[in-house]
Amino acid sequence: MSVLIQLKSDRSENVAYNFPDFPVYIDRTLLSDYPDYTAVSHWHDDVEFITVISGEMQYNINGETVTLASGDGIFVNARQLHYGFSEKREECQFICAVLHPVLLCGTAGVEQNYVLPVITNECYSYKLLRREVMWEERILEVLRQMHASLSHSAPQLEIQGLFFRLWSILYEHAPKQNMEKRDGRQLGLLREMVGYIQKNYSEKMSLTDIAGAGNMCKSKCGELFRRYTGKTPIQYLTDYRLKKSIEMMNTSELSIGEIGYEAGFSGASYFSETFKKKFGYSPKEYRRTISEEKKLDL
Repeated sequence: MSVLIQLKSDRSENVAYNFPDFPVYIDRTLLSDYPDYTAVSHWHDDVEFITVISGEMQYNINGETVTLASGDGIFVNARQLHYGFSEKREECQFICAVLHPVLLCGTAGVEQNYVLPVITNECYSYKLLRREVMWEERILEVLRQMHASLSHSAPQLEIQGLFFRLWSILYEHAPKQNMEKRDGRQLGLLREMVGYIQKNYSEKMSLTDIAGAGNMCKSKCGELFRRYTGKTPIQYLTDYRLKKSIEMMNTSELSIGEIGYEAGFSGASYFSETFKKKFGYSPKEYRRTISEEKKLDL
């Protein structure tokens, strides 16, 4: 299974919600569903929660990496750059819940007094949730209940009620705004450059083009990418192209050469060389594995 990330016109992720007209995505999944056990760095207006069922994963939020052990989790606030991965390429099973804050905004008073103070709090970009801490474990339990409610007769009603319960706990324990703040403007510029790559990855692209999307010099561009993603802009571009090529191998009948071209690589041989250097096997070997797995599923 390949996890696809689509972008809106503002270059944020277009979340594939579980229900039409109900902005919630909840799923229990494996880290191996992602190419190379790594999700693509992305952002969205929704808030995100992870609770690890088994194994462990690393999670990067705005360039800061934390480790989530079995039983633990994380809250990631709206509009933060983030992604999960395994440094050792080891399996991790987890529940992911992506919920839009609009579900909490039944009245203007609730929105102004209880929702906006959390999602605009620059001191609350994320919060680790440890099972040993009582109030944090309560959030993790609510997440498990949300996932279980998907099979019930009225899941939207249950999920929305649980979201209110979860949010009240977060609001009660939110840090104060007068703490040291991160540079929100720099993150905004980085989102512009990441979005530019994700929308134009199939085209010829240089460091100058990427820096131009953020209206900055190349050295500043490189500094921001290294600080918040741990990669150079060109490394991020190459990795994103490789991930898109894997998506195409899972979902299309295009040839390896055609996929390399569509993913933005200049030639089939360069694509194959880059792919093998990154993953340890060639695109043809990867596609052959996919084909064999599909036969076993029949």
